[in-house]
Amino acid sequence: MRIELTRLDEDFHLQAANEDGLTVEADGSPAIGGHNKALRPMQMLLASLGSCSAIDVISLLRKQRQPLDNIKIIVTGEREPDQTPSPFTAIHVHYILFGDIADNKAERAVNLSMEKLCSVKLMLDKAAAITWSWEKQ
Repeated sequence: MRIELTRLDEDFHLQAANEDGLTVEADGSPAIGGHNKALRPMQMLLASLGSCSAIDVISLLRKQRQPLDNIKIIVTGEREPDQTPSPFTAIHVHYILFGDIADNKAERAVNLSMEKLCSVKLMLDKAAAITWSWEKQ
């Protein structure tokens, strides 16, 4: 796995590209001279956790032949106040599942992702307390 970062302006706006040429951008906060043109690195970390787990949950529900119409995930993080660096101390992942999904199948898919499958979650376990919840709509 390889990521190459390229600076897009004279400040903190960056583009990260993988071996396939797929890209994502990052920027610093305006408080430090960034231009708010992209997610900040710590926001991307939360997005990585949510997307990693979403892939697991979608895949698991498909294998269980559950009719998942859509999924929305809200990831929130709390950081060390007034610290530099300011790591996450707590993260919460909330899943909103759309479709006629059996409760026990939804619970199983979310728990398997968060307890055993999501690599990002397993890495972040070493740094922050991670909780999760889910609901059906």
